[in-house]
Order: sequence, then structure tokens, then C-alpha cells
Amino acid sequence: MRALLTHPYLLVMAGGSAGSLLRYGIGRIVPPTLAGMPFPLAILLINIGASALLGLVAGWVVGRTSGEEVRLLVGVGFCGGLSTFSSFSYDTAVLLQNGRVGTALLNIGLNVILCLLGSVGGLTLGSKL
Repeated sequence: MRALLTHPYLLVMAGGSAGSLLRYGIGRIVPPTLAGMPFPLAILLINIGASALLGLVAGWVVGRTSGEEVRLLVGVGFCGGLSTFSSFSYDTAVLLQNGRVGTALLNIGLNVILCLLGSVGGLTLGSKL
């Protein structure tokens, strides 16, 4: 039974399902505005959180003999299902198509900078655990 529960494909599938469900839930709860103007805020928050969590898991796994199951379940599966870079790209393209260049650039800048900071913070914290 343990071999089945720790099968790499099942770990990735279980994590991906949970991450996707959480992404959907956050998208339903977080209003699509920032400072009163239309903005894909849920995607920004999801990308920051997933980047930080992936950094945390990666930092924790480095140098350990165990941790492959956590990496597959949380890093590959959950973060892969949760993070929505393709949605970020789509939202940005729609902003550009609608002539909202400034908002599109703000979206790009915030996603790139804050997700990188989330990853660095997660790596740093994870390596200390």
C-alpha cells in the first residue's frame, strides 16, 4: 500500500488537484480589482504564494536524502496546479488588447519582482528548516 501512496504520478496528481482547487477558490473570493481599478489581483496573489512555497520546498529538499515525495506532492503537484503563469500571461494580453498598457506593465512588474522575492524568501527559509 505504501508503494501505491508514494507513487510519483499519484503524488503529483494529488498535489495538482489540491492546488488547482485552491486556485479556483481564491479566484472566486478575491475581487478582480486593485486600488479600485480592474486588475487580475487573484492571479498575482496566487503566483506570489506559489513562488514562495515552491522556494520553501526546494530550499528544504536541497541537501536531504529524503524529501523526494514532498518535492513531488507539494513542489511539482500542488505548486504546479496552484501557480497560474499561463493565466497571468492571458490576463496581461487582454489588458494590452484593451489598450491598458500601464496596467499590463504594472501586472508584469509586480508578478516578476514579487514572485522572485517570494522564491528567494522561500529558499532562504527552507534551507534553514
